[in-house]
Formats: sequence, structure tokens, C-alpha cells
Amino acid sequence: MQAEIITIGDELLIGQTVDTNSAWIGSELAKQGIKVQQITSITDQREHILSTLKQAESRSQLILITGGLGPTKDDITKATLCEYFNTTLSLNPEVLSEIEKYFYERNIDISQMNRDQALLPVDAKVIRNWQGTASGMWFEKEGRVFVSMPGVPYEMKAMMEESVLPMVRHYFNFIPRAFKTIMTVDLPESVLAEMIEDWEKKLRSEGFGLAYLPSPGIVKLRVTGQSENQKDATENVYKKVKEVQPIIERYIFGYDGISIQEVIGELLLERNATVSTAESCTSGYLASQITLVPGSSRYYLGSVIAYSYESKTAELNVDPDLLIKYGAVSEKVIIEMAKGIREKFGTDYGVATSGIAGPGGGTPDKPVGTVWIAISSESGVVSKRHYFGNDRKLNIQRTAIAAFSMLRKVIIDREDWL
Repeated sequence: MQAEIITIGDELLIGQTVDTNSAWIGSELAKQGIKVQQITSITDQREHILSTLKQAESRSQLILITGGLGPTKDDITKATLCEYFNTTLSLNPEVLSEIEKYFYERNIDISQMNRDQALLPVDAKVIRNWQGTASGMWFEKEGRVFVSMPGVPYEMKAMMEESVLPMVRHYFNFIPRAFKTIMTVDLPESVLAEMIEDWEKKLRSEGFGLAYLPSPGIVKLRVTGQSENQKDATENVYKKVKEVQPIIERYIFGYDGISIQEVIGELLLERNATVSTAESCTSGYLASQITLVPGSSRYYLGSVIAYSYESKTAELNVDPDLLIKYGAVSEKVIIEMAKGIREKFGTDYGVATSGIAGPGGGTPDKPVGTVWIAISSESGVVSKRHYFGNDRKLNIQRTAIAAFSMLRKVIIDREDWL
């Protein structure tokens, strides 16, 4: 089965808004075994919408549309869909009641334009929007399904999860599928593929699917399988995941989309332990990533952004002679930084980063992308030098992932994996 995504809005085409909807929808459809063969962004123009719908209908069985459902006059998607499906708009009393309730609860005066959002196509199934006021619409035509949803991401996501995906599964009568995602770190995609080559060949020969999903410092392996019932599909996938675990055990930090900082949080809570960070090249990025996790205040005590020589000495007690002799990006300095932050906050673990993020500042012996990371604990300090690339933003992201990976291994007492 093939699907297509159409996003409507001039703001997408001029770069004012980034199209995150398509990426999310594509990911969710892939989990259902639905192949997205095209994503199209178009303007809020009647002729463009009509021609795009016609083209999509010739290629795909499922067409998902986002955007153009607001209350203002420039949002013409609803009227254009009525034209395409040869139907008319009619007031939906239930939707109108929900819209009026929405505004009343927020103590906002409701306008006629807001009430007009309850005007919906007669021949469409209404998909309720419990996060906003723009309803979704489900159209069926000669075995094909068109679904129009609001462009606001959190409204669209709720609608997809609560209504659209269950309706799609029922309409197209899918074969049960199961997924398991293995989260790996510290390995490039190509090296990982070589390590699991034999397992992958056997996996595919038995009808399972495998997708490599790389991001800075992390590669996700998504294993897919199907069977006559959901229970068997799930069990079969789990068996295949267990087969590969011994091969790449040291690189696996979790499953099914969990972040490495979430894993660290769980480990620290299990041990009633705490952590602090001393950041130079990452300049607060580690701290921001750690505190994205709800409840991180129970184990994360604080950070020092020691960007200059002076701050490293004043805040972390780094010996100024070491800075002069070896430079900030050196093993001796990073060790002192890790010790200093742990002592300053009295934590069980201290994490330190120092490097040359770029694009300038490199030297022959310390090129751009050179980064030192150290982890201090009661048992001592471990440190490691990394060489990343020339992209400043990516270097910061990769440094954070590498630091979290090192910290995880120290916490679980697997320093032999460093």
C-alpha cells in the first residue's frame, strides 16, 4: 500500500515554517508498514490544490493532507475539498457546540469565523479535534482515502494517534505488524552494518525488515515483522532482537526511541546518585539535554560553563600552569575539570567537556573537531579524546552524545567498553 502526504501553506514554501508534520507522519505510517512515496508542499491556491489532489489520487491509496483549515479567509482547503469531491458544506451542531465550549472555557469571545469552522462537508466523516477548533475530514473515493487535518503539529498528532491511524488500519485491513527499535551509540552506520551483516542476511531471508536510522552519534535499528496475529508478530520480532544483542551489546543503550539522557536518569535514580557538568566547548548543551528529562532535578545538581582559562581556574580549580603548558583542550586539563565540578557540587559523578568546535581555532596537533571528555567518580577519573568533523553544531551534539555514552558506561561499571 502506498501513501502520499500533502502540506498546504505559503509559510512552508518561503521557509517561515519548517514542515515537521511530514516527517512525523512518515515515521508513523512506516510503523504501520505503509510506504510514503511522495511528499508535496503547495500554496493556498484553489487550482494548485485541485491539481495536486488529482495527481495524488492517480498514485496512492492513502492521501494525508495538513494545513489550510484555519478560520481566516485565506484558508480555502475545506471549500476546495468540497469542490473536488462534489459536495457541499453543512453546519455540524455537535462540532459547533464543542467550538463554543472551547472558547467559553478560555473566556474568549467567539467570532462568526470561528463558528464557521463547524461548517463541514456533507459527504465526509468528521474527525474531531480535541486540541483545537479545526475538525479533520475523511473522504472515500473508489477505494482511496483522503484525510484532511489541521496544520498545527500537536493538533494533527493527536488526531492521527486517536482517530486517523485506527481508522486507516480498519479500512485497509492490515496484516498485523510489530516493531522493535534498538538504540546504539559510538558506532558509525557502516561499521555497525558490517558487524551485524550475517544476522541481517538471515533476518531478511526470513521475511523480516531492517531499517538503519542514523543521527549524530546514534544509529537506530528498527526491526519489523508481521504475522497472522499481533501476539505472534511481536514475539517473532523480539526473538530476532535477542539474537543480535550479544553481537553489539556494548553499543546498545536502550530500545524504542528512549534517549540516552533518559537512560542515564533511570540509572542514577536506581542508584540514588547525582551528577554535575563542567562544559567548555558544549557551553551548556549537556545541561539543557539532561534537564529535558522530567524529574531530572532529583539527580542533576548543576553546571559550570567554564569557557575561558580564567573561569576554569576560578570555578573548577584547574591549575593555571596546566592551562598554559598543555592548553584547555588536553587530557590533563579535562581531568582537572571533571574533578573540580564533582567537588564543587558534591555529586557522585562529574562530567567535563573541552574541545575545538570550529570552524576556526584548530592547529596541526589539535585540528577542528578535537574534543576531550572526562568522567569523575569515587573510583577515579576516566578520559577520552575524540575527533569529530568541521561542523560546529554537529560537533557540539556529538560531544554531548559521546559524554553521555561515557557516563552511562561508568555508572554501570563497564569502563572496559570505553
